[in-house]
Amino acid sequence: MRFSKVRIEALAVALPDEILSSAAIEEQLRPLYERLKLPFGRLELMTGIRERRVWSDATRPSDASAAAGKAVFAASKLKPEQVELFIHAAVSRDMLEPATASFAHRKIGLPATAQIFDVSNACLGFLNSLTVAASMIESGQIRCALVVAGEHGRPLVEQTLRTLREKNLTRNEIKPFFANLTIGSGAVGALICHQDLAPNGHKLLGGVARAATQHSDLCQGDTHGAESLAMQTDSEQLLIAGVELARATWEDFATTTGLSADAIDRFICHQVGSVHRRKLYERLALDLSKDFSTFETLGNMGSVSLPATLALAAQQGAVKPGDRVGLLGIGSGLNCLMLALEW
Repeated sequence: MRFSKVRIEALAVALPDEILSSAAIEEQLRPLYERLKLPFGRLELMTGIRERRVWSDATRPSDASAAAGKAVFAASKLKPEQVELFIHAAVSRDMLEPATASFAHRKIGLPATAQIFDVSNACLGFLNSLTVAASMIESGQIRCALVVAGEHGRPLVEQTLRTLREKNLTRNEIKPFFANLTIGSGAVGALICHQDLAPNGHKLLGGVARAATQHSDLCQGDTHGAESLAMQTDSEQLLIAGVELARATWEDFATTTGLSADAIDRFICHQVGSVHRRKLYERLALDLSKDFSTFETLGNMGSVSLPATLALAAQQGAVKPGDRVGLLGIGSGLNCLMLALEW
């Protein structure tokens, strides 16, 4: 993928007010920890995640996406009536039908002429949606698109806590549930447009994608009752397979974009945790000092994590005008998508 006419005009984050610490999660699991003689503090020690945010029970994914969409327009010179394509790009959805984009579209106040739909691809949905919008802009079909994602991880975390409390599981049997406790909630939105609408916008240069679907059984989630979610992950094998897929994708990325590791000023990765970050940078032989992370205080927010981290890096001055930025995305499936930006 190569783009020459596409700009990210604005990028904004919306976060819940409620904070859920790893210590508070472990306190809810005290009987399990004491029965299995697990050391308190292991959740933060093993992941680097100190806390994460959670939406209220009454929040719908479309509410979160709408909050991010409104935040984008508050930071933008573009107007809602200019949007010709609207995508809700999260794992979390209000319901099976209609598309969650329908509800968020109404809440944001977008025009009836905008094409709307959902894109769901685990933690890669937002980046996939950027490429869909960018391709339509590059080809001249549209001039402006809004991509949002609102992840509501609370139901998954709470169902996992119930499972761990109520079932008499062994140390080995709790392993597939451990990754669920790293999940956080949040929302992010981006306005993508033709360069004529934002000549000083952030340039989307291009990127590459690869799949390794032989590993599609390593992380699987589904509904669990009316309001609950369930997910089981083979974290060890997922790490190994994910890092190897990232290595192959990085080789393609460098060839396609012509950008070496030295030419990238800042890397933004999907936010899984400290071990994943370290292993990824080691395997790809990248400079860890170029990383910017948010998992310590936001956890893994699914499709929101990478773009929200980019937005926060820019807010804090870690990404500056003129910087070359590498977005290193990966999601269960397995799928990998890496994009290059000129900020």
